[in-house]
Amino acid sequence: MKSFIDNLRALYKHRDLMLSWTYRLIRGRYQQSILGGLWAVIVPTASTVIFSVIFTFFVPIDTGEVPYFVFSYTAMIPWTFFTSSISEMSNSLIGNMNLVSKIYFPREILPIATVLARLLDFLIGFCMLVILMFFYKMPVNLLSWLFLPIVLLIQIMLSLGIGLAGAAMNVFYRDVSYVIGLGLQIWLYASPILYPVTSVPERFRSIYFLNPMAGVIESYRAILLHQTLPSSNLILSAGISIVMLFIGYWIFKKVEFQFADVI
Repeated sequence: MKSFIDNLRALYKHRDLMLSWTYRLIRGRYQQSILGGLWAVIVPTASTVIFSVIFTFFVPIDTGEVPYFVFSYTAMIPWTFFTSSISEMSNSLIGNMNLVSKIYFPREILPIATVLARLLDFLIGFCMLVILMFFYKMPVNLLSWLFLPIVLLIQIMLSLGIGLAGAAMNVFYRDVSYVIGLGLQIWLYASPILYPVTSVPERFRSIYFLNPMAGVIESYRAILLHQTLPSSNLILSAGISIVMLFIGYWIFKKVEFQFADVI
């Protein structure tokens, strides 16, 4: 516990470096881009359009009174944030080999800054979602929106847990980034992105919600589309995410001293 607290103190001491690195990632991503931050809207929108055509005209999925495009887009925004964060975190150390091998600083700053940089994309995409909700004249309950930061925090903890472990293991085994990419593709279909949870047979739902992103996605939809409190399964998602965060951080710090030599 003492070493854990010391690590957090060291991380806080280097907070300026973390913020500077986050800004560097954001600037590097958009500096020579014509569309800039619009890519944060274009990427999830393109996927949503394809899914909407398939699951509206070819294989219709019942989403109640919510248009399928809004139903899908509401899930694609956090899902894109989740997958892009983990993918970039897994390569954050080997992508900065000179920095890791020559300068001392808490190495977790690199993957954490990656998540913070991607958070901007999430916020841009969320603004587009708000515009869509007004366009479709969907009701808004600002009281339920107060729970959005909690859902987002749980998602970030899960991303950090997986990303920190992935970044550490990718230093030793470069196959890890491919495994993560494949795993995220499979995870998409195991989460209620393209379909509602009601499509999952009742007898399988207790197992289904062991997927922490299921509770997270359902909570986003409950708050934004149905003006209700987050899904009750969010508690399970929070517990799993916290455990994953501690495990991922423990793995990262356990092998951190070897990074400079291996890279």
